[in-house]
Amino acid sequence: MPTRIGFIGLGRMGLPMSRRLLAAGFDLTVHNRSQSKVQEIALEGAHPAQSILEITQASDILMACLPDIATVEELFLGKDGIIDNAKPGQILVDHSTVGVKTSKACAEAAEKKQALFLDAPISGGTERATDGSLTIMAGGPQAAYDQALPVFEAMGATVRHIGPTGTGTTVKLVNQHLVCIHMLAAAEAMLLGAKSGADPEQVFEVVNSGWGQSFMLNRNAPAMIDRDFEGIRTQIRVFLKDLGLVHELAQELGVPTPGADLARQLLTKSVDQGLGDLDGAAIVLPLEVEAGFQIKRKAE
Repeated sequence: MPTRIGFIGLGRMGLPMSRRLLAAGFDLTVHNRSQSKVQEIALEGAHPAQSILEITQASDILMACLPDIATVEELFLGKDGIIDNAKPGQILVDHSTVGVKTSKACAEAAEKKQALFLDAPISGGTERATDGSLTIMAGGPQAAYDQALPVFEAMGATVRHIGPTGTGTTVKLVNQHLVCIHMLAAAEAMLLGAKSGADPEQVFEVVNSGWGQSFMLNRNAPAMIDRDFEGIRTQIRVFLKDLGLVHELAQELGVPTPGADLARQLLTKSVDQGLGDLDGAAIVLPLEVEAGFQIKRKAE
């Protein structure tokens, strides 16, 4: 077991992931722009770091879970950032959802410092981050993955080495491709069933036990029925960012993605209407406006 783990980024995913590392007995140092989160987990046993330099020097394996590409590139590639301060043999891990170009740039910069980089994005949401059952898909050197595997297994139930640098990121984008298409399909189907006069709870129960079932139907249908669109899990704007990365990869590879393109159009419309900070299930709201009908629980 590596003796010193660092974790940067204590947001909705990073904080519960860090708690899993503490629960597994790792010696954990943490850093976050909001020091209140650092102090919160420091009370649970983590060592607080005041700077990127401090946490990089204190870690054998340094992990980050960050909100967007700009932040990843700033912290990994920027002046006095993670790679600037990296040590030979150190393993650097990015759990964020970024593009393949960003992952490859980080790996190339790390190699110049004789450090090892893994793109290891995650899937499963805050619920699975909390219970340690995330899916973790890693790209990069096999030797680095082998060393990091016990750390990953403290946070994830399905942990795989996909291949060379960028392949972890690619598989995460494939995942988000499907997530967003299924999210749109679930909204369309629930609205179609409810407006026809069927009880939406029955629509959900029956379809979710048949071939039409999907994780996103299971996740989003209750939110639609309960009108619970508060963005405390993953917001529409985050899904739109991910579909932008999917579109970029598809364009580069020359692969048509008409389903993802349609989902991106509707997510863009939702953001333009001011719904970007709502939960992904709120993708149904523009459809309800067009349909002149709102999904709601049947009166008792």
